[in-house]
Amino acid sequence: MSLAVTFSTIPEMFLNLTDLYAHEERPLFMRKVEGQFQPLRYGDMRTQVAMFFHGLLKLGVRRGDRVALVSENRPEWVITDQAVLFHGAVNVPIFPSQTAKQIEFILRDAGASVVVVSNRYQLSKIERIRDDVPSLKHVIVMNELDDRPDNVLSFAEVLASGASDHQQHPHALREAAATILPEDLCTIIYTSGTTGNPKGVMLSHANFVSNIVAAAKILPISDTDTLLSFLPLCHVFERMAGYYTAISCGATVAYAESIETVAENMLEIKPTIVIAVPRLFERIYNRVMRMVEKDAAVKRRIFHAAIGTGKAYARARKQSGVGPLLAARHAAANALVFGKLKQRTGGRIRYFVSGGAALPRELGEFFEAVGLLIIEGYGLTESSPVIAANRLDNYRFGSVGLPLPGIEVRIAEDGEILTRGPHVMRGYYNNPEATAEAIDAEGWLHTGDIGVLDEEGFLHITDRKKHLFVSSGGKNIAPQPIENLFAGSEFIDQFVLIGDKRMFLTALIVPDYEALKQYAAKNGITYDDPEELTGHPDILKLIEQTIQARQKDLANFEKVRRFTLLKEPFTIENGQMTPSMKIRRKAVEEHYKDVIEGMYRS
Repeated sequence: MSLAVTFSTIPEMFLNLTDLYAHEERPLFMRKVEGQFQPLRYGDMRTQVAMFFHGLLKLGVRRGDRVALVSENRPEWVITDQAVLFHGAVNVPIFPSQTAKQIEFILRDAGASVVVVSNRYQLSKIERIRDDVPSLKHVIVMNELDDRPDNVLSFAEVLASGASDHQQHPHALREAAATILPEDLCTIIYTSGTTGNPKGVMLSHANFVSNIVAAAKILPISDTDTLLSFLPLCHVFERMAGYYTAISCGATVAYAESIETVAENMLEIKPTIVIAVPRLFERIYNRVMRMVEKDAAVKRRIFHAAIGTGKAYARARKQSGVGPLLAARHAAANALVFGKLKQRTGGRIRYFVSGGAALPRELGEFFEAVGLLIIEGYGLTESSPVIAANRLDNYRFGSVGLPLPGIEVRIAEDGEILTRGPHVMRGYYNNPEATAEAIDAEGWLHTGDIGVLDEEGFLHITDRKKHLFVSSGGKNIAPQPIENLFAGSEFIDQFVLIGDKRMFLTALIVPDYEALKQYAAKNGITYDDPEELTGHPDILKLIEQTIQARQKDLANFEKVRRFTLLKEPFTIENGQMTPSMKIRRKAVEEHYKDVIEGMYRS
């Protein structure tokens, strides 16, 4: 077990951690200021949390109050979170990508009395809806704004207002922590959902602590590790794994400037662990393959031979052992190819953790061959979130691993994955009907996912229960594995399968334009606008060949018969993706209904 301290609540964890490392120069967090990553040490963070705690106290925040938080990843997110929890209040995190109307629903449903936002853009959303949220008493903005409205407080103001009280009551945090119980509500996280209004998932301190302790038992994290954080902290995956678990093991967390700067920030920070979603690995893989295709033929042969050696080396390590000849070939591959790829991640990566969506098997095998292991896990917001995960010394690509210690998993008669244990939520806030539907009388959480447990206990996800297609011929089709089959193609950026209650399957495809432009240049295809490529006969033939090659082992009723290349991607902004980067299937089908009908008419 790699926990640096013991604890039963999140405030107790923070207190014990900052006690242990109070006099160390090693940073707890790092963030970029004026072009350089600057450290935030344990003592400094403790002081700022205490000051903000007293500042919130002066604003009237008390036990049980709801404090909403709309911000990108930054140290102020953590300061707010900890100060709120020391009050016995409840953190209500909101994705900064959500609209004013979506934020209004969450604030009203949660009954938030305070909202803390990051910048002018987020503040403008609150200003539009403030009068429509009767419970809202105070608005705090993290950035200093010259034109800040009179009824908005700055983060620095709230800190300063609590400074003298912190001096007079230096043990206030310790006294407050003693009143927080494991069963107390810690957070309400509103799931983005693919239809309808979001539901508020209630997670207690005990929920989080059970998941932190279980995760720390299977993933080696220590005070020598540095994590690069870029997934949103408002999502439970990053909050539990990349924040709570990481710091409870003594690791340093560095905040990326944005999702666009992750590659650059990895070179600066040189992280040892990165928590990500499959989309990152798809982009890295496609970028690497595009660069390889630009190389001379001899370099391409060296690269592909090295990957073959890496895969053979990985298999041998797990089976019969590595012989001297294979070891020598692998050393050469590492010197010629793998070492250069590893340097692009900073050169110190021990492993990646992947969650949030299914990791295509071929991506896992490719990165393993290079020497960059991806450990895939699985969970839900409702389960705090991790249910199962692979281990560094016991993993299986295509599966999400073994259940975490202390967690029960079973498969229902209809194939749905059920889980039970201390990680299961308290329920949905203000929604007893939905709670009763999700958690049965025996305490089993119905995940809504379809899966199987293999003979060794590894869990395999096949699809979402509500996403299963039934063809007009009566065949059951799970779209997710088929979509994942195409996700690794260098020419395909996004892929949505269509076919429920239809005679055959079709697909909406967002191509990877960089790959298409490179292919066009190589094959003498001319165009004025890259979007023209989506209708070019040679490009359509290329995608057709890609699809046929990848689906050759599928049953006939699982094969894609027709497809359409789209000019625009599915995004959060156009309402076709959730803030946690999942496709809103119904929204996509509604938006492209004429295109879809055209594929079936033709």
